[in-house]
Order: sequence, then structure tokens, then C-alpha cells
Amino acid sequence: MDESLGKKIRKRRRAIDMTLQQVSERAGLSISFLSQIEREMSTPSLSSLCNIAEALGTSVDAFVKTPPQSGAVSRQSERQSFSLGDARRTYELLGRGFPGAKLHPTLVRRPPGHVSELMHNEGEDFVYVLEGSMLLEVAGERHILNKGDSMHFQSHLPHRSTTLGNEPTAELWVRTQPLFP
Repeated sequence: MDESLGKKIRKRRRAIDMTLQQVSERAGLSISFLSQIEREMSTPSLSSLCNIAEALGTSVDAFVKTPPQSGAVSRQSERQSFSLGDARRTYELLGRGFPGAKLHPTLVRRPPGHVSELMHNEGEDFVYVLEGSMLLEVAGERHILNKGDSMHFQSHLPHRSTTLGNEPTAELWVRTQPLFP
């Protein structure tokens, strides 16, 4: 049986002899939230999980099981999707790439009404809407993207997305910073 996300985080924190207070300060998250994650009472967003992994000196790969890819080919039957929190919000790594790869594609599926937290990171993001509609806010500007629409932007600008309407979205995201370094 696979170990839960919270147990993996706690195990890593204890292995490097860090307190919740220290992780809290480094990750910019409250001690109570971190404790809830470790006790499986809450699930972090992808952005929060990235912050936790960085605070613990590791990558998200240490906490989320992703199959290794032997090259640049990514077969649909060999890929696994994973979710954080809401099982209807999934991430599917479309290619683990190769050493030095600059593009990192991910298929994201989100339920109606999903609102991401405000994020910013290094590099560039490109999103192409495969299904549904979304509101993408970048640096305070609001953009409605429907099926077939795309947007390319600098990732250091604060951004968030919201699923619009009563249908889920399927979004192709291509980033220049790996989702899981």
C-alpha cells in the first residue's frame, strides 16, 4: 500500500529534523495548515505542495508518485494522472522530457467552479483550452478563454484561473519551469 501524502511529508520533515515552525517559515504556510496536511485532514494545492517540497529540500516527486519516462515519448497508456485535494482536479504529465528540457507540458482537468490560488513562478506559461471555458487573470487583467483559445504569459506575473460555466475544463499547460523539479 502506498504511503499517504501527509505521511510522506511528515516522514521527510522528521528525517531532516525540522519542526513544523521551521517548515512554516520557509514555506509561507501556517503551522496549523501543515499539521492538518500531515494528519490527512487537509490537502495542499499544487502551489502549496511545491512550497512545502522546497522548504523540505526536495522535489514534489518525493511526495507524488509519477512514473519515470525513459525518453521524450509519452504514451497515453503509460501516463498516470494525480490529484491534490479534489479528485476531479487532475494533473497528467505529458512528458518527463530529458535532461535539460526547456518545455514541460501538463494536461490539467478541473471541475466547474474551481478557482486556483494566486501564483507566480519563474519562466513562461502557455495554456491552450481543449474543453470548457476559463477565466485567466494575469497581473490583474482578466481574460476569458474558451475551447480553442490560448494564452502565453510570463509566469512571474501573479496569475490565477477559474473554471467558468457548468462544464469541466481540459487545459494543456506548457511551462518553462518544471512542475516537479
